[in-house]
Amino acid sequence: MMSLKKSARHANRSRKTGPSAGRVAHAASTGLHRNRMKKTSARKCVFFDRDGIVNKHPGPGYVERWEDFKLLPEFVAVLRAVRKLGFDAVIVTNQQGVAKGIMSKEAVDRIHRNLGATLRKKHLALLDIIYCPHYEGKCGCRKPRPGMLLAAAKRHGIDLKSSWMIGDDKKDVEAGKRAGCRTIFVGHAEKAPEADFRVPDMSELQTQIANLISLG
Repeated sequence: MMSLKKSARHANRSRKTGPSAGRVAHAASTGLHRNRMKKTSARKCVFFDRDGIVNKHPGPGYVERWEDFKLLPEFVAVLRAVRKLGFDAVIVTNQQGVAKGIMSKEAVDRIHRNLGATLRKKHLALLDIIYCPHYEGKCGCRKPRPGMLLAAAKRHGIDLKSSWMIGDDKKDVEAGKRAGCRTIFVGHAEKAPEADFRVPDMSELQTQIANLISLG
């Protein structure tokens, strides 16, 4: 399991290969620490799957480069709405392409650093980005297992019972349920009957998100 915070530490240790990346990662790490010190009670959080929710789904393959990462404007609007309602936001994503050798951890880290920088320009922030680089069945963090959500909760003091998981796959819903979160499935309803709420697409999620998480 890899996170934005771990990526920051790795970048700072590896400035010879990318000094600008090291500075960006260090700033993200400092921000996370400062936010943690301000909070005295448990956080409530919205966990987001990545591909298909945050960015345009790459289809059967993987997003291997930042240049191929297409941020969805609907996600930006949803993130702005949940932040206004007092929720933190964490991305939890399976990235098995790392284990397959299709892309490196450094490439995934670069995508996530650039995503964080892009959102900051829009005056938005993520609490963390956590991804699983492992093969299916080789770890406890790959969704539908709840490991990434549990790790985020421990690291940042998140109250999982007051939190949500949003995704477009049954694995996302199962991971959220197993972690104790309420869930929203984005896609055809018959694919995830166990979700607490369902919306057909990201446009509808943008319209409904404030009402849905307020109801919960």
